[in-house]
Amino acid sequence: MTTVRREAFGRMPPEEGGGEVEKFILQSDSVRVEILSFGCIITTLETKDRDGQFSDIVLGFDTLEGYTGKHPFFGTVVGRVANRIANGKFSVDGKEYQLFINNGPNSLHGGAKGFDKVLWSAEVLPNGVRFFRLSPDGEEGYPGDLKVWVTYTLSGRELAINYQAQTSKTTPISLTNHSYFNLAGQGSRDVYDHEISIEADSYLPVDDIQIPTGEVAAVPGTGFDLRQPVELGKHLQKFHLDGFDHNFCLHQGQDRRLVARVFHPPTGRTMEVHTTQPGIQFYTGNFLDGSLKGKGGATYPKHSAFCLETQNWPDAVNKPHFPNALLHPGEEYNHTTWLVFNTA
Repeated sequence: MTTVRREAFGRMPPEEGGGEVEKFILQSDSVRVEILSFGCIITTLETKDRDGQFSDIVLGFDTLEGYTGKHPFFGTVVGRVANRIANGKFSVDGKEYQLFINNGPNSLHGGAKGFDKVLWSAEVLPNGVRFFRLSPDGEEGYPGDLKVWVTYTLSGRELAINYQAQTSKTTPISLTNHSYFNLAGQGSRDVYDHEISIEADSYLPVDDIQIPTGEVAAVPGTGFDLRQPVELGKHLQKFHLDGFDHNFCLHQGQDRRLVARVFHPPTGRTMEVHTTQPGIQFYTGNFLDGSLKGKGGATYPKHSAFCLETQNWPDAVNKPHFPNALLHPGEEYNHTTWLVFNTA
């Protein structure tokens, strides 16, 4: 049985048009999640350890000001296109489009004011909440009026996130949630004692500005072979890796499949990621530097969290041999990701 409550969380600054931001609290016997109508942000996600004790396992802020300020996309839904587009450029039907550049020479996570920085309208469901917005033609340089629905539903130990979209002009789209997890509890020092596995036979090597080179590289014999669980800290040391910020290529298909699993031995918490998406970006919080004050006054140093962002492959709109990134009028974009929390 899931209960759903809504309450006020704050108001947008006047220069952002004012507007009330609401918080939606979804609660089952084993999971409690709080989500904002601003950026569809997951602000809190509490799960049980093996002793039945709840802890909040996502990074974030106590107040709206934290989220309206500059931060590394804590808990947000990012779009129109998650991840990087090289030089912020792409062509559709012979026409070139220029996006806002916000990551070196590239466009990242939708641009200057992506889906993470806007108010969405909300509708309460029996076991969740559905957010909607219309991204107008030309927003951040993208073509077409794009109608977008993001639906969070909680049943028992499983949080489902469904993304749907329809467009008036052909446009690239790739939506994901950018939550930062630490199964020891947010504010814990690092994630080195987490064990992770990712069901991927290949990954995308990147250049020095994090754009995929175009190669689809096999994982066997490399530090990117996570098909069997590895303890993160020891694995990074063994392969002299500074961390992960890479797309892992998943088996293609529209069916739900298990793609990643994380286990935290000290607490017994486990998290499984199931999805219909073709890729998953594994990121180990390499750019966190302890400068942000988070929930309860916590600071978040490098490697104090991980992200598992289910999405299309980065820069797919510029690489024809990558999975199709374009949505055409009359079609529907429809993907779901499921996060399943247990103890072992």
